[in-house]
Amino acid sequence: MLQSLLIENYALIDKLEIRFQDGLNIITGETGAGKSILLGAVGLLLGQRADMAALKDKERSCIVEGTFAVATPDIEQALADSDIDVSDGAVVIRRLISPNGKSRTFVNDQPVTLQALKEIGEKLVDIHSQYQNILLQNAAFQLKVVDSLAGNKALQERYHAAFAQLRQAEQQLAALEEQAQLSKSESDYLGHLFSELEAARLQADELEALESEQQQLAHAEEIKLAFVRAGALLSSDEAGATKALREAKAALDKMAGAFAKAEALATRLQNVLVEVKDIAHDVDAIAESTEVNAARLAEVSERLDLIFALLKKHRVNTLDELLAVREQLRQKVSFIGNLDELLAARRKERDALLANARALADQLSKARSSVFAGVESHVVNMLKSLGIPSPTMQVAHAALPALTPTGQDDIRFLFSANKGVPPQDIARVASGGEISRLMLCLKSLIAWTGNLPTIIFDEIDTGVSGEVADCMGKIIRELGKSIQVVNITHLPQIASKGQTHFLVYKQESGAGTTTNIRRLTEEERVREIAKMLSGQTLTDTAIKNAKELLAVGRKQ
Repeated sequence: MLQSLLIENYALIDKLEIRFQDGLNIITGETGAGKSILLGAVGLLLGQRADMAALKDKERSCIVEGTFAVATPDIEQALADSDIDVSDGAVVIRRLISPNGKSRTFVNDQPVTLQALKEIGEKLVDIHSQYQNILLQNAAFQLKVVDSLAGNKALQERYHAAFAQLRQAEQQLAALEEQAQLSKSESDYLGHLFSELEAARLQADELEALESEQQQLAHAEEIKLAFVRAGALLSSDEAGATKALREAKAALDKMAGAFAKAEALATRLQNVLVEVKDIAHDVDAIAESTEVNAARLAEVSERLDLIFALLKKHRVNTLDELLAVREQLRQKVSFIGNLDELLAARRKERDALLANARALADQLSKARSSVFAGVESHVVNMLKSLGIPSPTMQVAHAALPALTPTGQDDIRFLFSANKGVPPQDIARVASGGEISRLMLCLKSLIAWTGNLPTIIFDEIDTGVSGEVADCMGKIIRELGKSIQVVNITHLPQIASKGQTHFLVYKQESGAGTTTNIRRLTEEERVREIAKMLSGQTLTDTAIKNAKELLAVGRKQ
């Protein structure tokens, strides 16, 4: 329930606060007084986008704050989903629009997104303005009426979840089928590339070893000659280095007893001789093992040519990168090989989800069909009480060829206001006044069967008057016994039915024009309804009629 509404610096409003009551709250006022401004402010609390043009004083922020009583589990769940505390049983929504155009939103002093606010707001208040009569011609609204009466909320949620899973599975399957088509078209080429790399038997460290071996084989003759020459210089019996070192050591050994330094130097020469002998041995071994092998050189060169050709073909720079390409090709070839099996699994999954969604859609269809007669009888009976003596209301139903986000039902409301005239689409046959009455019938049906705590009617009585207006007022007052109703009206027959009556009015001063609102006393209500009956000039007859209307309204 909307308990209070605070508005500051919005449109023509400087500052005002309204405290609404249970039951039927009536709002009246002259055309242009600012009733639509109040609706705009409430719309901000329900998630409508803010506009800097709404600021009365462009130098100050606009503030709209509403306090709601938490009345339904749906509201509590919506708040819990946004991690909002409702321990005190109230929801306080505040919108701030700063002079720079930025908007901030708070629920119980906690910042929330506009989307979160919309999800919370749609469970708090339903605003019916005149333009919403167009909704009556909308198939989605007509379906909403049926689902509301059928109590399909839980079933709808299950179906929506199943339909979302089905759509995801269908999209994944379509993507896999497209990928399969492309992959199979290049299957032979990918297989050839992989076979070529697999046949090459590449090793991670072979390129460096092959290049080193190629270098050695290419210079084998020069290497052998150089080492043979070196070996001869080191160990030749006639003029080799080892012979000279032995003779030098022997000469120093003879002087060791006479000259102390000779012994140390002889020891050092012995160490050098050992090292030279070791080097000579290695040099001889290399000279012996080095052979000119043209066949092996050709083999190594051919292997290197293959590796470099593959590097170039696959546009990579290193052997590691080429090995990575081979692994990628391995995975692609394996994937293509398993495509048929994978597609079969995905199709099986899709079929299972489709069967589940269809089963839930069938349940929805049966639940909806079960209330068609109730919708028809409810609307017909109410229309009769609203001055249409021979109305016909029919819920036309057809199965759609494919599942949709709302199920598989095509539901249309057909209407005729005249006896003997076949019902047709409402948009084609209903007048403005008939649409207003039809919309009241359907809105009341939604309100009575739903969990909505508050509904706001903005001149839903458009196009009606006299006795029909009185009957409409009775229906709205009866609705107010179940939920909170705020009704903006120009008709005295309806205004007299409210438990609480507010007057919207303009005030002019040196600072400009402002919109205000106040709750009327019983005496003020008499005068306001009398004005609605006779205009600004009050007559005794108008006062009397106003009192009679109020007296009748209190008894209903």
